[in-house]
Amino acid sequence: MTAAAPRPAVRPARLEDAPALGAIDHATWTWLSSPSPRPAEPRPFFDERTRPEDVVVAELTPGGRVAGYVKLGHPTPLESNRHVLMVNGLAVDPELQGRGLGRVLLDGAVAEARARGARKLALRVLSENAPARALYRRFGFVEEGVLREEFLLDGRYVDDVFMALFLR
Repeated sequence: MTAAAPRPAVRPARLEDAPALGAIDHATWTWLSSPSPRPAEPRPFFDERTRPEDVVVAELTPGGRVAGYVKLGHPTPLESNRHVLMVNGLAVDPELQGRGLGRVLLDGAVAEARARGARKLALRVLSENAPARALYRRFGFVEEGVLREEFLLDGRYVDDVFMALFLR
């Protein structure tokens, strides 16, 4: 009898996930995914802007390997904007990409957004990140706007694309 292949589950992040999440964050950085400069070394994953309760983790079971994450937060501190949650980052361990974990993470993000009473899940994605844009479109996100040539990355001007999923 062969062992079952690990399957993904989603759960809230825990403080002890920080090393694995930081390693995924560092390993997945490219000019396609972030307009920020590449960090010189892995930095702490949790800080004043990213708390464990704002991160959904994909974990392979059995075994408990952290396979990816999605960060959620409010786009503004305004009460009038509390019905909107923003995806502030989504990453899958490079060794595990192409196995549907992005979709699993988005399912987890939608469930968390609904549990928090959100009506809209928004995100920003760089125009040149075709795989991410395709995933979001397949999931039902629609393009809401584009900031043309918003970033100069690796010698090229890149658009910043706003997308959203309405959770009615």
